[in-house]
Amino acid sequence: MKPVFISLLLVCGSAQAAMGPFDVYEQALRNDPVFLGAIKERDAGLENRTIGRAGLLPRLSYNYNKGRNNSEAHLPDGRGGSYRDDRNYNSYGSTFSLQQPLFDYEAYANYRKGVAQALFADESFRDKSQALLVRVLSYYTQALFAQDQIDIARAKKKAFEQQFQQNRHLFQQGEGTRTDILEAESRYELATAEEIQALDEQDASLRELGALIGVQSVNINDLAPLNQSFAAFTLTPANYDTWHELALTNNPVLASQRQSLEVARYEVERNRAGHLPRITAYATSRKQESDSGNTYNQRYDTNTIGVEVSMPLYAGGGISASTRQASRAMEQAEYELEGKTRETLIELRRQFSACLSGVSKLRAYQKALASAEALVVSTKQSILGGERVNLDALNAEQQLYSTRRDLAQARYDYLMAWTKLHYYAGNLRDTDLAKVDEAFGPDGKL
Repeated sequence: MKPVFISLLLVCGSAQAAMGPFDVYEQALRNDPVFLGAIKERDAGLENRTIGRAGLLPRLSYNYNKGRNNSEAHLPDGRGGSYRDDRNYNSYGSTFSLQQPLFDYEAYANYRKGVAQALFADESFRDKSQALLVRVLSYYTQALFAQDQIDIARAKKKAFEQQFQQNRHLFQQGEGTRTDILEAESRYELATAEEIQALDEQDASLRELGALIGVQSVNINDLAPLNQSFAAFTLTPANYDTWHELALTNNPVLASQRQSLEVARYEVERNRAGHLPRITAYATSRKQESDSGNTYNQRYDTNTIGVEVSMPLYAGGGISASTRQASRAMEQAEYELEGKTRETLIELRRQFSACLSGVSKLRAYQKALASAEALVVSTKQSILGGERVNLDALNAEQQLYSTRRDLAQARYDYLMAWTKLHYYAGNLRDTDLAKVDEAFGPDGKL
């Protein structure tokens, strides 16, 4: 019933207002299985802190036993002989035991390891939370770009079909050539192939969006298109060095990798503790009655307090081998952290550069679009005047539609670069997606 209910909401909501990226994100928070699984993964990981701390705290236990005993005892009779004593009796034992580690380096290392594991879980969840924002916008813009390509392909088909009909009419009148007809027909078929490919890509993107919000697929008409009046955002901060420092400090992937290194470091310490003594304070309170044959018909109440020292002497070399193994794993974690840092900074620089160059690209494509539109009009007039030929018109139309497609792609690429820049810097928030959401609205059709 839940997917059906969500689908009904989408249908009813589309009559009022189309969904923007932020609306999709809000539904994904409640329905995306990857994100919901990440919540449970984090909750499970946070328990490592409590599990590790338990080894440093007192341990209190209680043992109780009660039994029925049948015993045959042979006892000396005082005259050099013996006699048999058949005993049928109840036995009873009760023990309270309290232990408190005074020095247990393995328990301490386990605690520190548990803290690092909990922090790793928290940072990993922070990464997946920010990644959800990126996934929502990525699938959303992919679906819209596919629709732009569909619209462009259909417009091309219409224009080339008109050109085909015109060329065929001229050919029949003896004023055109067979080549002109074939050129228009070829362009039309290519546009048809582009439309088919764009439809397939859009279907995949809409299904991916549907998976995020718990439905089979999303209708493209339910999505708000990008405003054609969209303008690039002001990049703050404007210098790369600040973004570089932000990434090193805040990026959740790097933060989780550092905690993974801490886990490996304390695993080394935990193994090294196998060579160290353990000191434990303990207190017990025992009550025993006929607990054994030697205490038949006797009751003992015993309270004990003391200190126990345990010192490992030799374990066959296993402790040393385990320590070396853990040390190699820690060194591996160090290299992985270095690799992730380099990878993150490369992506950060790529997205920063894309944001800067994206502004210039948008401006250039907008000018190119205006020129391409003017070129189409001018070429058609030149053909009427005999200055241009049919192929020139087809090329002008092709350039116009290619420019429209490239401008649409540049807009979506800029939004993704701006979003990913914040993601790699580790400070991507839902308020950032809300800002991106403002760029989408009802005037977004090409």
